[in-house]
Amino acid sequence: MNIESQKISLGEKIGYSLGDLAANLVFQTLITYLAFFYTDIYGLDPNDASIIMLSVGLVAAFSFNPIIGILADRTRSKWGKFRPWILYTSLPLSLMALLAFSTPDFSYKGKLIYAVATYSLLLMMYAGNNLPYSALSGVITGDMAERNSISSIRFVAVLFAQFFVQVFMLPIIEYAGGGDKAVGIEKVLTWMAIIGTILLLTTFFTTKERVIPSPEQKSSLKDDLSDLIRNKPWIIMLTLTILVFVTLAMKGGSYVYYFNYYVDEAALASFIDPILRFFNSVGMNFFGSDPTSAGFGLFNAGGIIFMLIGIGFSKKLADRFGKRDVFGVALFISTLFILAFVFFPPQSVGLMFLSQVFHGFFYGITTPLLWAMIADVADYSEWKNNRRATAIIFSAMMMGLKAGLSIGGALVAWILGLYGYVNIAASGGSELIQPDTVRHGAKMLISVFAAIPFFLGVVLLFFYKINKSMEVQIEQDLIKRRKS
Repeated sequence: MNIESQKISLGEKIGYSLGDLAANLVFQTLITYLAFFYTDIYGLDPNDASIIMLSVGLVAAFSFNPIIGILADRTRSKWGKFRPWILYTSLPLSLMALLAFSTPDFSYKGKLIYAVATYSLLLMMYAGNNLPYSALSGVITGDMAERNSISSIRFVAVLFAQFFVQVFMLPIIEYAGGGDKAVGIEKVLTWMAIIGTILLLTTFFTTKERVIPSPEQKSSLKDDLSDLIRNKPWIIMLTLTILVFVTLAMKGGSYVYYFNYYVDEAALASFIDPILRFFNSVGMNFFGSDPTSAGFGLFNAGGIIFMLIGIGFSKKLADRFGKRDVFGVALFISTLFILAFVFFPPQSVGLMFLSQVFHGFFYGITTPLLWAMIADVADYSEWKNNRRATAIIFSAMMMGLKAGLSIGGALVAWILGLYGYVNIAASGGSELIQPDTVRHGAKMLISVFAAIPFFLGVVLLFFYKINKSMEVQIEQDLIKRRKS
């Protein structure tokens, strides 16, 4: 195993992070708007939208990702194993994101076919791009402290993407389309496709693979899969990732319904009015005049800003106490602030915002650690088996991400359907006909239902054995082995 200097320049760390900025322009749009796009813009029945999101997502999670992982681990090129995938998928990924959020004038059956086809191709391109991108973090350096640093910088970039999508995207869609959301979302996605392609190419040109398996290290697919099945930390991380992204997709996809149908508009307008007047006084009229869209954006902004603050504490805490323990404690506390939403009446806007920022802070501590722990699992596998298979290990993250996204997104549409949600497009475009049960359903989605997977994830971490002392042991043993 050849390994160069473990220290990574700030420029390379930033260059690497831009790839996640690009990927999250797509990913955060899927989390935040896919269910809403299908039901309120594209005009699909909630049950049909739920079936598409679940079935396509699960097929993508458990077929595309393992295949990409196997192929990436066996890629040989002058650029390394993983960087070529980033290069060749940058433009196709951006184009498929644009097509998936387009609204061609088809019959209802044609719309269903188009949604299945474009969503499938989008998830295929996302796997082909983001799985090798994630695996790249495991071979840029073998230094676990440097990985913590890379992950922290990377998730600052993620929050920039999340901030744009969840804070500004809805008002921009309204403005760009002149009130026509279908036109607006296509215009916005066009520019996001151009920017995303440029960012991914920057990642390709500014990074380097340093942890390189020696030529004599060879393994068959059977060996890799056997190692994987016997790797208990990998199984735990796969399950944990599914649970985390079920919650993220469920609450992220439900907030737009929560603000449209649960939060009291007058109380929201009164609460955000001083904030909007301040922004207007300094020439920063980002949010328009609609209190629901403005409140939705400011609510997300508060959570994201405090997530960024939480990320700032992540590396120091992980270096001192270990990733597992910090992740578990922070995830538990953040979940309490999700659960708190079940107690807030529609007029308690201040408490909603306060709970959101506390949740954002503690969840922010966990966000870099999930990805860094996957890199540790790849080291654990090499440590135990004397073989390194980075991409197939990282397929756990991508499988879990896709499965969680699919399950959580499908649950949003399905649960709203159970609470009597009416398809806006099919009802003549009126947003005032939703039954009262939908208000309660929206509240339950972002509180009780969203909290359950996070709580299960906390329990699961008790069985994850790579604690601080084992991290140090694995790192030291691998350094000695690679030098020899």
